[in-house]
Amino acid sequence: MLEKIKFYQTGSNTVGNRLLNPSMRAIQASVDRPNGLTSGHRACQGCGEALGARYAIDAAMRATGGQIMVVNATGCLEVFSTPYPESAWRLPWMHSLFGNAAAVGSGLAAAAQIRAQKAGETSVPRVIAQGGDGGTTDIGMGCLSGMFDRNDDVLYICYDNQAYMNTGVQRSSATPPSARTATTMPIGEKPGADWGKGKDVPLIAMAHGIPYVATATVADLRDLEAKVTKAMSFHGARYIQILVPCPLGWGLASNVTVTAARLAIETGFYPIFEAEYGKVTSVRKIRQKQPVTNFLKIQRRYAHLLKKNADPNTVARLQAMCDQNIRDFGLLEGTDPVAVPAAIQAYERAETI
Repeated sequence: MLEKIKFYQTGSNTVGNRLLNPSMRAIQASVDRPNGLTSGHRACQGCGEALGARYAIDAAMRATGGQIMVVNATGCLEVFSTPYPESAWRLPWMHSLFGNAAAVGSGLAAAAQIRAQKAGETSVPRVIAQGGDGGTTDIGMGCLSGMFDRNDDVLYICYDNQAYMNTGVQRSSATPPSARTATTMPIGEKPGADWGKGKDVPLIAMAHGIPYVATATVADLRDLEAKVTKAMSFHGARYIQILVPCPLGWGLASNVTVTAARLAIETGFYPIFEAEYGKVTSVRKIRQKQPVTNFLKIQRRYAHLLKKNADPNTVARLQAMCDQNIRDFGLLEGTDPVAVPAAIQAYERAETI
């Protein structure tokens, strides 16, 4: 009797995939992958955003037969992939302003639908709008909320590296508490980013009652591919937020980007879940719970919390935050989400597309 293949055995694009039926292998493992973001870009070594974008866009291209158009907000991804007059994109791609990618994506989706109707075509190209956390949770929040409210047929992908990395590592509303940035220096009685600030955009998206919301990381690329593929099966507004560690901004060694993302999952620092029409439908369970210090100690942005004579209460507070995430989302085996469904007054609404 053959032993059931465990998930972690299939995450590799080399040995692991040879254990699987070809139909189950990762998209990037195939020589026929779409390669929407190709070589030649200028991302930093170990860039989580470049990795996440390649997997996300290739999964969307596979799911739609290549019939997608991408709107890209100003930010790291736009800058390193399209240094004028060059481009690393091999698909229809448009650069928007910092804060209006969602609005431009909505207009593009409407134009594509009208064009198809006039031409008598049944196939309409799908639209992806994408940006970093600065262009999403801060500058683009109004346009994004409007896209959700109208239920426009756009998948918005936020590549969350938790600060404005392209302009010098300034704090965004996605920066976690106590983290060092250029505008939240590790000085004073409460060093780093303030507690009690910021936005949880996946929960905000859920509160709009849109068809699909998910979080993902570059530590679980098969999960990322599956979620983008699933998102493309819905019509209406969809939102995926992907944790993409930034070696420069986080103070990581360039070879531990994926390790940092994995520890964010295993500590409960970054809950991974899916929701449909405002209700959590699945969570990524923690396989082996890790203390938050294992996540903090590999990052220089948290070095001030672990140095000699540092206040241990801040680390304890971060641990309590992770533990609360684990309880709220039911991240341990045998537990179910508790606080999240109760906190969101979810409602279902018919798809308008």
